[in-house]
Amino acid sequence: MTALVPAAQDANIVYPSSDGQPLAETYAHLYVLLVTLEVLRQYLLGRQATVLGNQFLYYAQGLPKLRVAPDVMVIFDVVPGGRDNYKVWEEGQVPTVIFEMTSKSTQEQDQSFKKILYEQLGVQEYWLFDPTGEWVEGQLRGYRLQGEVYEPITDGRSEPLQLRLVVEGKLISFYREDTGEKLLIPEELAQALQQETLARQQAETRAEQERQRAEQERQQAEQERQRADQERQRAEQERQRAERLAAQLRALGIEPDSAS
Repeated sequence: MTALVPAAQDANIVYPSSDGQPLAETYAHLYVLLVTLEVLRQYLLGRQATVLGNQFLYYAQGLPKLRVAPDVMVIFDVVPGGRDNYKVWEEGQVPTVIFEMTSKSTQEQDQSFKKILYEQLGVQEYWLFDPTGEWVEGQLRGYRLQGEVYEPITDGRSEPLQLRLVVEGKLISFYREDTGEKLLIPEELAQALQQETLARQQAETRAEQERQRAEQERQQAEQERQRADQERQRAEQERQRAERLAAQLRALGIEPDSAS
């Protein structure tokens, strides 16, 4: 589908990054878009991949009107980081996974035009999420490319992402397939960080209390040792004094045992 034009001619063609339209239909759609974008961005940090949200995807060189703005798209084997827009012919890769936050008003476009377009472009997986439950049964519907045709995803798994997708309220929750660990949304990350900080502080407090208790016990043991040494010294002094007295008695011709 990519159209090729001479580089000099293409340099004069404008590919806008905005059309002035609202980012999302409702707050619920905007929130799940932003959360999904950030969760996947964090998940793919350090990999040759990027995650873009509601930015123009240009798929035909020289034809700027041939564009679409997926709510969230994941592209592998490209330089990480943001883009003002995404041109397939410049990047050399089509998106691997696309998410559309669908609604009753966008149902027809999401289920027909976009599905056919993504299928023809070779997008491996296409997910529709209906945060308000207007038309998608179970709120989440996925398609995976089998050959050149999309087939429904029945197990809730994203093979390219190696994640399991679960609907939780008005959000998509993502779970790692290798560990079962949930990818935390920003609020959960902040809460987890607070809990981890609190737990660390409590552990440090307990460690300090144990150190102080051990120091007190060491000091008490040292005091007991000193008292024992003092008692031993007193006993030795008493023994020596008794021996001197006994010697003095013997000098007077008196056996100590017979002295009264």
